[in-house]
This record gives sequence, structure tokens and C-alpha cells, in this order.
Amino acid sequence: MLTQRSRQGPPPLERLESVMSQFSDSLDQYDLPDDTDELDLGCHADHCDGKQMESGSIPFPTIYNLLPFKSMDSAVFVEEVPVLVRVTEVERFTCTRVLNPNLYTIELSHGEFTWKIKRRFKHFQALHQELLKFRALLKIPLPSRIHLVKRRSFKGHKHFQGGHIPTLPRRPDALVKEEQLVSRKMQLEDYLRNILKRSLYRNHPATLEFLEVSQISFIQDLGPKGIEGLILKKSGGNTFPVCYWCGSNSVCYRWSKRWLVVKDSFLLYMRPEDGQVGTVILYDKGFHIKIGTRETGVRHGVTIENLCRALTIKCSTYRQARWWGHSIDEFAQRYGQDFLRENRHGSFAPVRENTTTQWFVNAAGYFDAIADALEGAKEEIFITAWWLSPEIFLKRPVVDGNSWRLDCVLKRKAEQGVKICVLLYKEVEVILGLNSDYTKRTLTGLHSNIRVIRHPDHVPSTALLWAHHEKTVVVDQSLAFLGGIDLAYGRWDDSQHRLTDVGSVRRSPQPSPALSPTNANTNWLSTGTLGDRDEDLRDGLVLVGGAMPTPGPDPWTGEPGAEQESGGEASTGAGAGAGGAAGGAAGDWVEELSLRVPSRLQRVPSEEHSSRSGPEGAESKLVSVRAGVMSRPVLPRDWYSKSLSLRSSESGSLGLGLPHSLPLPHETSSMRSYISNNELFGETRFWHGKDYCNFILKDWVKLNKPFDDFIDRYKTPRMPWHDIGVAVHGKAARDIARHFIQRWNFTKLVKKRSGATCYPCLMPKSLSGPMEPPPYRGRHTQASVQVLRSVCQWSIGTKVHEESIHLAYISAIQNSKHFIYIENQFFISCADKSIHNSIGDALTERILRAYREKRRFRVYVVMPLLPGFEGDISSGGGQAIKAIMYFNYRTMCRGEHSIMERLKRVMSDCWINYISFCGLRTHADLDGRLVTELIYVHSKLMIVDDCTVIIV
Repeated sequence: MLTQRSRQGPPPLERLESVMSQFSDSLDQYDLPDDTDELDLGCHADHCDGKQMESGSIPFPTIYNLLPFKSMDSAVFVEEVPVLVRVTEVERFTCTRVLNPNLYTIELSHGEFTWKIKRRFKHFQALHQELLKFRALLKIPLPSRIHLVKRRSFKGHKHFQGGHIPTLPRRPDALVKEEQLVSRKMQLEDYLRNILKRSLYRNHPATLEFLEVSQISFIQDLGPKGIEGLILKKSGGNTFPVCYWCGSNSVCYRWSKRWLVVKDSFLLYMRPEDGQVGTVILYDKGFHIKIGTRETGVRHGVTIENLCRALTIKCSTYRQARWWGHSIDEFAQRYGQDFLRENRHGSFAPVRENTTTQWFVNAAGYFDAIADALEGAKEEIFITAWWLSPEIFLKRPVVDGNSWRLDCVLKRKAEQGVKICVLLYKEVEVILGLNSDYTKRTLTGLHSNIRVIRHPDHVPSTALLWAHHEKTVVVDQSLAFLGGIDLAYGRWDDSQHRLTDVGSVRRSPQPSPALSPTNANTNWLSTGTLGDRDEDLRDGLVLVGGAMPTPGPDPWTGEPGAEQESGGEASTGAGAGAGGAAGGAAGDWVEELSLRVPSRLQRVPSEEHSSRSGPEGAESKLVSVRAGVMSRPVLPRDWYSKSLSLRSSESGSLGLGLPHSLPLPHETSSMRSYISNNELFGETRFWHGKDYCNFILKDWVKLNKPFDDFIDRYKTPRMPWHDIGVAVHGKAARDIARHFIQRWNFTKLVKKRSGATCYPCLMPKSLSGPMEPPPYRGRHTQASVQVLRSVCQWSIGTKVHEESIHLAYISAIQNSKHFIYIENQFFISCADKSIHNSIGDALTERILRAYREKRRFRVYVVMPLLPGFEGDISSGGGQAIKAIMYFNYRTMCRGEHSIMERLKRVMSDCWINYISFCGLRTHADLDGRLVTELIYVHSKLMIVDDCTVIIV
């Protein structure tokens, strides 16, 4: 055994001693030797001399998988893209800096990213020493598994043929004469260029710190690269105290080492030890920089402040503090003007021109479009809700099992790697039975990629009388849905507003001739609605500028004869709601159903048939578009109640008035294909379990049993639901995503005691980033859109109360010329000591102005006949209903501050020619008896002169 050991070589201790001796000698060398174990993964010599290769990209989801800064596995640079270096300037300070008088300005570029850094010669020396140590340590066989894996990872790679790496100049800057500065620049430039050719040295943490780059520097979706680097951060700085002992951030604080990153619309800091993002500070109109001891209270300090947070950092010198402050301010002013300036109505977001928009009346088309958008998500899904029911079906009738159930869709996307963030309103349980805790447990139990936060905590918070009432869905920060429609029970409805639903779903194995792909005719439906003033508003968004539909090619099928809208201006609201735009005269709303069906179905009904009523009492008739819009044949209404084979498609239920079309025969990639082999027969159940509701008769109970009925659908009619939604794409969608990110990061911070700190900090995508247009189906338009919101300190942490929705309402009313059409769940206004909402006052003043000027002017107000609370006011119950009705009546007609009383004092009974208050009701046959029920108007909509529409 001894003989064999002697043949194998010296003992391990002797080898370790030999290696350590070589390690000490290597530290005395001033150059990095060539070695066949070193590799180059970034570029070749012929590409690194100045000619850039085609730029790749780092995927945006990288932000969710950040590694510690010392990890060698982190992907910082784009593969196969060189880093170009040029020393552009040398500043010489011989009086104040004796040993290191030269300050070098280095300009770097990596693909489409360019940035500048300032370094002294001592920084080059420190970098070189770190690389020498790293190189030598790789040769030491330390008894560590991590070290062994690291050593093996550098073996077997191809040898780099770029030549010998030049030696770093030994002469200190103090001995370099001024006439030798040009040569000095070239030496340092050559040194950096050759260091960056080797990924072994380029990806070293010391090199990354020297270059001021991190794992999020070159993510294209985050925009251009700003200044980065290690800083000392002072704790605190929020608009609320975070010290639980003394309640003061000025007494109890500490300094922490962080990595600060500046981007085009925000800045953030990261923890170097684990790479996680600590805080994201968004640019807003309160964003500013303070420099110096007098301004910051810290020697060599810089304070970065916006409306929600003040971040104080400490630098080593005043010159460094000034460099940080001026660099951040210059970069923000250059790229962040959209959020730094004062925008219209005081909104956080500016007007976005030429925004692709699509509107939905009622939830059928809205849910259908959301389902398709969620299925197409690749990176992120953001959802805010006042109430969310996980078991809600997005496409109806339900013919694909649970494929299009909301929780199943979210689970499917989470398993594909999509990050899903949900913000829920945390209700006061003794008042509202939303059971948001059940929703949170259900969603978070589906997959670890689904994160849910409820807000606000009512104890110790004082937010008992306020609620998060916004409803938004954002997909990949490029497509956003918003309006008044929750993804919850009772919301799904279409323009028929059915009162009964006692049917069931069954399939027939026989092929459907009407939808057979071999049919010579085009058997596909394409529906688009404008609206019917006599029933309820159809398909509206916020348009300013009189957008009118014009004949043109179908945007989805490419066939002639489809309508496409263009032009107009839009205002959209988030926070408390959102807004959009609508085209077409609201005073002339008519319903349009555009069909492309077999010739046997395109026959116009005879007069005799048209005069008869169908089985459900609906007259068979043709509805055409108003003048100026191409008319199309429409199937009689009773045809829909008999033949349901066309109701199930890739777009979901195609009841009358849904702005979607069935897929073409070759488009079968969707999970919900057209039914060519399984036709639906009989009546179809649209509302399952808790979804069939009449909340005035009985509020929801036992929400943890979603498919159990809680009212008898054979005796009680459901309550129809009328609402408005809108979809926006592009920069407006980025604005809505930005609002969600601000809410999420704030909520994560205030709920850190409940474990929300483990949730990721979200980052907004850059407005200059790529945005692929979504595959819109049906009617859409280009409009000028502005996102509005209503937020304050408890909801988002801002020091300034933003009420851009309220101000937009007032402005639109004051500037109206002909008419105003309003739909609202409540109508509580008229300012006095207790009500500060001045919309009723603005309406009154506008009507009085029209009366004095003797001009024709009209205001239409549509609202529910009863507020949506459980109770029977006829028997003395329904206290919540009575309270809301009291304030509604006080606004409309009762009391000296009401609209009617103020108008009567000036124009007597002539007020009836200027304003009308309306409600909606429908009827049906239920088990052989006539039943009637009000249509619950939940939308928050205002159309002004057919030019401006606000949807909240």
C-alpha cells in the first residue's frame, strides 16, 4: 500500500502546501495568465473589436428568480453580445487627490444599452487583485462541495484564442504626467476590453460591481440602463412609521448595504446577500432629489423622495453624492416625464393617443375576452377585485367541463410558469359576507405561483368606512380589462337579461350541420353591439372626438363588410375604477347583430311570421344598424332560444349582443373548439349553484359550497345584472399595471407582519418596451385614453389625495354641449356639510346655464330601482336599502339641496325638459306563471356629447 501511494504522487498535505505557495506567488504577479481552462462565452475576438452581433434579450421573468450577487450562476449579460469599452475623458485633481488625481469617465455599451461610469486607478487595482485571488483560489482543492463544483464547472471548456491579457500598469497615477494621459487611457481601455472578452472574469462579482451592472440591468422590458451601484441606505422613510417600538423613523434607524438601480420610470434597491428586491420607488409628480447635509440631515447624503417614500443614502464624499443625485435626476427627467409632470385632471398618468380599445356591455363578452387573454398570458397576470369567486365560469354555456372555470385557468397558467398576483378587498365580515379568506385559501392552494394579498387590515387600521372597489385584470402588462364587473357570482349576463335558468347541458354525438367545416357556406357568427337606449347601454368605452363606425374589412376574418371604429379620445379610471370611450350617438342607440350564417338561415322572416311571438314571447324581427353603418341580416330572437348549437364557441356564449366571433374552421388551437361533432340540444344552464342569485331577496351564504343552490330557481327569478367593461392595450395598459404594482408593493410593505414580505416586489415594464398587439375579435377602435383613479394614504400610501375620476366628471359635465347620459349604481351627490361630491352641483349648474341661454340640453340618469342589499322594505326590513334610497332621493328630488328643488326655484316645472331619472325592469315566464324583476344597473358610466365617456 505504501508503494502504491508513493507512485500516485506526494501526500495531500504536501500538494496543498505546494498549491498555497503558488497562490502566494500568483498574488505578487500583476497579470492574469492564459489557461486552457478559461473560456469565453460572450464573443469572439473578431466580434469584440467593435462590430456588435445581433442583440438577444434576457426574459422579463428573470426578475422573479434573482440570485445572490456573489453567485457565479447569475445571468447578467446577454449571450453572444459583446461589451464595448471606451475611456472618453480624464479629469485631473492634483490639489485634492495627491495619490489618485485622475478620474476616468468610461463609456460602455452592451447591445442597445449604453451607460457611463467614473473610476480612479485605485478601483482598477482593486478589481485586478480580486480577479487574481479568484483565479488562484480555483486551483486550491479545498474540502468543500461548493468549491469542488465551482472548480469542475470551469473545466473542459474551449480555449480562448484572443491572445495574452495585458498587464495592468504598475505606475500609480501620481507619477503619470499630463502628456502621458492619452497613453494611460489606451492602456486602461485595452485592459478592460480584454478582461471583458472572458466570461470567467466578466461575470465575476468584482467585475460586475466595477461595471455597475446587475441581473436586471439588461432586461429589455425594463427599459434603458441608468446608474447603479452599492450604497448605504437609511431605514425608514415611509409615509407611515415602521418602527414598532418607538413609532418614529428618526430615532430608531440603521444603515444597510444595498444595490441601487435606476430605471426609466422607477428606481429600486436590492439586497446583495440574496439578490431580492427590497423596495420599488415609482416616479410621480412629487419625485425630487435632495443633496447635502443641510437638505438630508446626513453627511454626504442624498435623499430620493416621491409621494409615498423618502429614501436616504450615504456616500463617502460630497463629490460622489453629487454624482449620484445629478445622475438620478437627469435620467428621470430624460425618460420619466410622463409621470413627473402634472397631467390632466391631476391623474398620475397622461393621455395615451391612438390606444387600441374594445368595450363590452354586460359580462358575457367581457368574461369571454378575459378567458382568452388569461389563456394567452406568458409572464404575469394581475387581478384586483372587490369580490372574486374562484369557481366562476368565464365561458358559457359550460360544455368543456371545468376548462374555462377561473380557478382552473389560473392553475393551468401557474403550472406553465406564469406569475399570478391577486389583490382582494378584505371586507368587514360582520357587514359583508364576501368570504375573501376562502377565496385566498382556494387560490393560493392551487400553485405556488399564485400569490394573494387581502387589504386593508381593519385592526389597528382605521379603514373601516372605505373599500377597494376596483376591478381590473392585467395580462403581461400589455393588455388590461377594467370597469365595474367583478369576477364573481351573479355578474355574468348578456343583453337578454334572462330571469330564469332551469335547463341543463347535454351533448349529441351527431355532427352539427350548421357548424360542419365541410359546409360550403361560411357558418360563423360575428356579433357586435352598439346599444339600445330603450333597454340598456350597449358596448361603450371612453371616446372623445365623436368616433363613428365605418365600413371596412373585418379585423379578425379579413372579410369585407365589418365595421371598425377609429378616432376619438378616451379617459379610463383605475384605483376606484377605470374609464374608456364610446362611439355612436347615445341618443340613437340601436342594437346590431352581425351574422354570417348558411343561406338557409339568412332568409328574412315573412310578415306573418314576424308578427307572431316565439315560444318565449319574444317577437321575431330584424334589427339593423343606424344610418351610416352597414346593415346586415339578423336572426330572429326566438331562433336563439330554440337552437343553442351556435352558442358554444371559442368565444363562449354567443347570445344576442356579444362582440365576438366564432373561430374559423382551421382555428382549432383553442381549448374550446367550435362544436362540429357535438351539438347542444335543449335549454342550457348558464348559472350554476351560487351564480343563480337574487341578492335583494336573499344574500349569498355558504360560499365555500359554490355549486349548491341557495335559492329555488323554480320559484324565484334571478336578478339580471347590467354592467360595462373595457379592454385597453399598449401604454394605457402599462399605466393600469403601474397602478396595480404601486398598490401591491405598498400592501406588501404594510402587511409585513402577516408574512407578505416573502411575496415579490413587482416592477413596471418600460413604456419603450415591446408590446405585441392582442388578437382582438369584434369591434374595436383607436382612441385617446387616460387612466384615472381615486387613491389616498390608506389605500396606496400617497401623501396627496388623488381624485382624478371626480375631477374628470366635473370637467366633462362643465364642458358638455348637448347631452349627458349617466348610468350609476348609486346617485349620491349635491354638496353640503356632509356630502363633498359636487357632481350633482355641476349637473344643476349646467342645466341652469342651458335654460338661461335657451339651448336644448338633456341629462339622462339610469340607475337600479332598488339598491343591491338584502331586505324587504315593504315589511319594514332592509335598513341598508332605506339608507341608500334616502341619499339617492336627497340628491334627486328631496330637500333644498336636491337637483329638482334647485331647478324648480328657477324654472318651475320646466325641469322635466332637461333631466330624466330611469330604471330597468324585465319579465319572463317561470313554470307557467309571469314573473318580473328589476335589472340591477351596476355600471358607472357617463357619456357626454357622444365624444367623451368615463367608465369607473
